[in-house]
Amino acid sequence: MLHTVLPYLIVCPLTFLAGFVDAVAGGGGLISLPAYMIAGLPVHFAIGTNKLSSGMGTALAAGRLAKGGSIPWRQAGVCVAAALAGAWSGARLALLVSDGVFKRLMLVILPLTALYILRSRPLGDGAGGLPRGRMTRRALLAALVIGVYDGFYGPGTGTFLLLLLTGFAGFRLGEANGVAKTVNLTTNLTALAVYLAGGKVLLLLGLAAGVCSIAGNYIGISFFQRKGSRAVKPIMLGVLAVFFIRVLTELI
Repeated sequence: MLHTVLPYLIVCPLTFLAGFVDAVAGGGGLISLPAYMIAGLPVHFAIGTNKLSSGMGTALAAGRLAKGGSIPWRQAGVCVAAALAGAWSGARLALLVSDGVFKRLMLVILPLTALYILRSRPLGDGAGGLPRGRMTRRALLAALVIGVYDGFYGPGTGTFLLLLLTGFAGFRLGEANGVAKTVNLTTNLTALAVYLAGGKVLLLLGLAAGVCSIAGNYIGISFFQRKGSRAVKPIMLGVLAVFFIRVLTELI
């Protein structure tokens, strides 16, 4: 599958860009997963290898938050348990779905994702006022649902979870970000284990892309301090458009 350097030439710059975008605006997976498929990887190999490279970037981000004391471990621990179960189930389900069915699902998912990007606004703090127990139960449900999604497909997981934790569970943005990064790391590693067991991960390509993703994260933090998500949306939409066209032509 990797008899030439072409997949590296396509995937590595795009995963660098994904890390660059993810540093501030989130949603880097909306670029990194299409990168693998644009490079010609079958769907399951694309998802499995993307779990490896994106997991490397997520581990770095989660480590930095933990070091800075930004993770509320009590809430995060409950969410991690739910997310682990969800991610394992989602990944197992994904391996049962054929490439053709997956690509048809993407013809629905991609336009919905583009619509979400167009309509999205900067995240704010949750409304608050909920009893702590209810916040935790709602966060657990959000983590379970997002865990299934990340195991099955994945792009946008961190952003979607932040929206649920602030809008549905009522978390403050700082707490939500710490929980989201912890949950995202859990779902990445859980799904990665399932894909590794199924032989659907290209280790060399994933590791190379992971290094590029980490580099993109570091550079993106300073670059997007002033421009924010307004500079990111056109990039995401452009990659999704290329991805959509490629999937459509493969099905015709």
